[in-house]
This record gives sequence, C-alpha cells and structure tokens, in this order.
Amino acid sequence: MSDIPLVPYVIDHHQRERSAADLSFLLDAPAGRDGFIRIHDGHLVTPDGERLRIWGVNLTGWTSGSALLPPKDEVPVWADTLARFGINCVRFHFLDLPRRDEAEARPSGLIDPEPDHTQSFDAEQLDRLDFFVSELKQRGIYTNLNLNVGRTYKPGDEVPDGEAVRIWKGMTFIGERLIELQKSYARDLLTHRNPYTGNEYACEPAVAIVEIVNENSLYEFWMRNWLRGERRTDSPDIQLDFPPFYARQLDAMYQGWLAENRTEAQLAELRDLAGVEAGEAVPRLRAEQFAEAPAPLFHAEGEFYGAVERTFFLDMKRYLTTELGVESLIVGCADHTYWIPNQPIIAGTSQLDIVDGHVYWQHPAIWGARNTPMVNDPLSSTIVKLSRSPVEGKPFTVSEVNHPNPNEYAAEMIPILAAYAAFQDWDGIFFYTFEPKLQGQYQHQVADNFDITLDPVKMIQMAAGALIFSRADVQPAHEIVTRSYSAAQVLESMRLPESARPYFTPGFPVSTALRHGLRISSLDGEPTADHGPEAPGPYLADTGELGWFVEDERGGLVTIDTDRTQALVGFVTAHARTTRHLAAEVANEFCALTLSALDDRPIARSERLLLTACARIENTGTRWNARRTLWETWGESPTLIEPVTGWLVLTDLQGPIDIQVTPLDGSDRPIGEPLHARRLEIGWEIPLGDPATTQYLLHPVRSAEQAQRLAQGGQQWEFFG
Repeated sequence: MSDIPLVPYVIDHHQRERSAADLSFLLDAPAGRDGFIRIHDGHLVTPDGERLRIWGVNLTGWTSGSALLPPKDEVPVWADTLARFGINCVRFHFLDLPRRDEAEARPSGLIDPEPDHTQSFDAEQLDRLDFFVSELKQRGIYTNLNLNVGRTYKPGDEVPDGEAVRIWKGMTFIGERLIELQKSYARDLLTHRNPYTGNEYACEPAVAIVEIVNENSLYEFWMRNWLRGERRTDSPDIQLDFPPFYARQLDAMYQGWLAENRTEAQLAELRDLAGVEAGEAVPRLRAEQFAEAPAPLFHAEGEFYGAVERTFFLDMKRYLTTELGVESLIVGCADHTYWIPNQPIIAGTSQLDIVDGHVYWQHPAIWGARNTPMVNDPLSSTIVKLSRSPVEGKPFTVSEVNHPNPNEYAAEMIPILAAYAAFQDWDGIFFYTFEPKLQGQYQHQVADNFDITLDPVKMIQMAAGALIFSRADVQPAHEIVTRSYSAAQVLESMRLPESARPYFTPGFPVSTALRHGLRISSLDGEPTADHGPEAPGPYLADTGELGWFVEDERGGLVTIDTDRTQALVGFVTAHARTTRHLAAEVANEFCALTLSALDDRPIARSERLLLTACARIENTGTRWNARRTLWETWGESPTLIEPVTGWLVLTDLQGPIDIQVTPLDGSDRPIGEPLHARRLEIGWEIPLGDPATTQYLLHPVRSAEQAQRLAQGGQQWEFFG
C-alpha cells in the first residue's frame, strides 16, 4: 500500500448538519403512502407502477454502545441519518433475541427475558420498535421484518432436545413444536397494532417485506454432512448437526414420503441398492457416500428434502397471508452459501414472492489468504457469486453483503456493487450492518468486522451508491442470458466438487454476469444449453457504461461512465484510464473515486456534484497479524483514513467559469473555506488530500450572479434553492 500517512476522520451522526450532500430527496415519504409494494414484470413497484429499488441496511446492535432498538429520544437522529444517505428500507435483524441491558454488546431484541419461555414480548422493546418504524415511515423508509433469525429456547418452551442445540437451524423445517413456535411468534408480532401508525404490522404498507427464516436449509445441512444425528449436550462445537430426536423424526418423514412418492417396485429397487432387506427402512445418505451413491437413491433423498423445504415455505406463507392477513411481500430464505450448489435451494425459495441472496467478500470466519482486492479477481467477485441466484420473473434482493473489516481494499465494495446491481437490474441491496449508537456510550471508531455506521469510507459511499443504484444512474443490461436446468441436473449439482462454484454449471462462462444480465429460466425444464467458452477480459458491460480491467502488472480497475455518475475504482494511477468527465493523478496505490450529480442534470450541466474519494482505513493503534490478514489489535478512537492525495481533472463540463469545492467532515460540515478548481487547457483541476476528507461538494459556477451570491455567503441557499 502507499506510504501516505493516515489521519483522523470522525463520523459523528449526532452532530450531523443539513447540507447539499443530503439524499433524502430520493425518498418518497411517507413510505407506503399509496399502498403496499407489489410485483410487476418481475420487479418491485409502488402501487402506481413506479419501480422501487431498495437501497437498505440491516439494523443490529452487536458492538458496545450500539442498539438495535435505540431509545425513543434518539430515534429521530437515526431515522434522519438513514434518510440522509438515501437509505429507503431497513431490515430489522435479530428481533427474536431477548432484551438485554444497554451495556451488553449483543442485539437487544423483543423477547421478554424474565419468563422461563420465549413466548412473550418486552413491552418497552416493542414500544421502541413501534416508534422506530413510525419515524422511518414518515421519512419514506420501508421496513423488512425478519421472523426466525437467532431465537434460542428455554425449558418452558417445551422444545425437544432443547439442551443439545446451539444454533436452531435445519430443525426449524421439521420440528412440530418449532414450527408451532415460529407461527405463534409471527402471530404475536404481525397482529400487533403499532400505536404510532395505527396499523397492525400485517396490514402496514410501510412494511415492504416479511422474511420467514434467515440462512437456513436442509439441503445445506445434507451437503455439509450436518444431518448425522450425533449432536448431544456434551458434543464439541466443531460444526452443526441434528440431535438424535430430530434425526429420528427426519428418518420417519423420509420413509413416509417414499411410501407416498415411490411405487412398490421402486421401493424394492431402493432397498436393494441400499443393501437392506425387504420391509426395512431406506437409510439416508451421508455426504461421504454421495459420489458412489446410485442415482435412484441419491435423487430420492434429494427430492425429499426439496419437498420438505417447499412444504414448509408454502405453509408459512399461507399462514402469514391467509390466517394473519399479511399484505407485505414474503421472502422464504436467502441463497447464502455460494460454495455449495444453490439450484436445489432456489427451487423452493423461488415459490415465494422474492428471491434473495447473501454474500461477503472474504468473510472473517474464513481463514487463510485474505485482505486482497476484489478488482483483481473479477471471476470470484461478489457480483458473480450473487448473479447465480436471480430467477426470471421474480424480484431479486441481496439482504446481506459486505467487505468485512479488515480489508485495505474495502473502498471498492459499494461503487462496484451498486453499479453491477443496477446493470443486473436487481431490486434491492441491504448492507450488513448498521448499528445506531447511544449518545455518550460509544467510541468514534470502527468496532467490529461488519458495522458500517462509523466507517469513514463505507458510510460516506452509501450516498454515492444510492445515486448509482436506487436512482438507477447505471442502466440495465441490453441482453439477458438465461440458464435452464433439468430436474436431474438440479439434483446432480449437489455431487459436483466445490471447485465448480459459484454456478455449479459445468461449462457455463463465469464472466457472463460482467457482460450481460443473468437469470435462471427454469429448474425443471431443458438441460443447460451450451453458452460457449469463457472469454478473456477486459469485461465490458453490453451497455458500454461499465468496464472491468485486470492486468497482472497493474492490478484491477473498474470504470463507471454514465451521464450522472462517473467512477474509477481500484489501481487508478497504474491504469491511467479516464471516463468522459473524470481523470485522476493520485499518489494512492489503490482508491475509489466517484462523481455524481446531485440534481437531475447530467454531470456536464449539473449545478451540484458529490465527489467521494476513498482509500483504506484503520483505527488509531491498529496492529495487523503477521500475515497481514486480520487485525490482531483493533485499536481505539478515532478511526483514521488514508486521504486520497493528488489531483482530479473534470473534463467537458458545459459553461462553468469557476468550480467551488467544499470538503466536508464526518458530520457534513464544511472544513475550512471553500477551495476553487483551477482552469486547465483540458478541464478543471481539483486538489485532493488537504484538508483530509472522503467527501466533497462541488458547485460549478456559471454566472457572475452565482459567484456573487456564493461570495456573500449564499452557499446554502444556492445548494437548496
């Protein structure tokens, strides 16, 4: 990395001031004003047919001084903050955890901690949720309510084998008591009337989405060898598994399903292939048996798990919509494990309203080589991994995504993801995670792997991302490439090696998603067609607006070149590439530069521009481990930035006689007096790095009258006029 000294840059939302960087103008308030979000032509729309592109965040409270549900007197601060960055939907995550003391660094959810069960809500926490949802609604911010995320159970819940289970996954699809408790939780939450909106959550139009379960799949358990039934109270926490009670239940369900879905002759064949006597149970397969298992045995068990998942999701959706009257759109679960095939999982979840995905670039739970730039590895990028999931005719959202800390190249995440999500014409992005801070109880630093709230790069870039994606500055792909799978292909995908990831479709060119739109057309149709060989880079979008360039000696670079947003992301100086209006000469080895119009005009004629200039961050005193892959010491406040240092040149602007440049601090306040760009033969040169910041407001001046107003202190009037 470069040797530019790191300097403090503090994000302080409590001190935030209104400025022209405020993107609340993108929101249509109040949320749900004209009714519920619906689906038209495979996309999310408002009741009048207008596209809704969700630019969202998860809300959690893992770090010290954070709160999933902040006190009511602080809620307006956080609702305003979210609106300022163009965030139009929040995913309330981990609501099914118990209430905790404010000092505890874990999400404090709705469950009352006092009883010997988890079946009642804490009144204060529920009131906080109600007020937060109401304040968000007033500002045009929708809500996504998650149902089953992290709930664990107490003896009074009367859940079989409750003491043996660490994480309740997989079993939630089959446990009768578990399904009963999921339904009662949904009933209690969704039929609760919010006193601040006057609506039950089931009929609250500001609730855009209700999500049934988080990161959960029997298929995943099967493929990862977690259905062994060996989990006991004294088992080591090496990996997940079913306890004996649920394994026996699964065995019984499988035999019942076979009796209903296979003829006597077919059952006799399965027993013969399994090596058991007539009348005996057909044993379930373990992962180490997959490769040599006869197709009839493997396919029968695979079909069974699909039937269980599909039945669960459809029954829960029926319960939510028919019995509880939920009018929001329903998500079953996310495609969340790109290292295993997703076709079997998608076959079930695509029966609901929205298909969803999760992905992280170098998740901290995955050890080994990491802290590397995604721009250097486009075929393993989060874009490619996510692109395997969208289904033709269905909205697609990404409800969890991040470049978790530490990563010295994390500045690439938001502009690249926003641009390619718009190019792929996806319907929503929720970053994991945003954590409201309690006044006076937190430090001004990045405190964990995922929290973006005080991150001086990711938080600032959220505004640029909203313009790129939610405003749709990048146009959708001209061509949509579809993949069809036969039912047998879907099942056989589970026997492919992990090296076939992410598509688990032999021969399919991985770079397709960087050139064209991509969808699954069928999971029970014609086998996948031959799409031709993998073509080398550069990877150019068929719209001409995006380019992904990789050269061994230069590293990677992504360019965004649209009328209202331009960007250079990656090894900018090494590539020396430009866009129509943006050229850079910077000292930083790696950085992300975005320039976006803050009005409806193209950059060439815009009167207000937002420039973000971002590189790496660390906390004060951060120390890396020996491999420079993880932070051995997280450090303390304040968080430091590597200022992007050098010069930016804006070319082919129409008519400016001056460009006023206002660096902003982490509360959107001007840093010192405005700077002025210098007129060059080729354009306007803007100095970067002094003062140190990650965001600038640019105001092209096109008349003496404008210049006079600005000189007389009319800057704010001009920005908002």
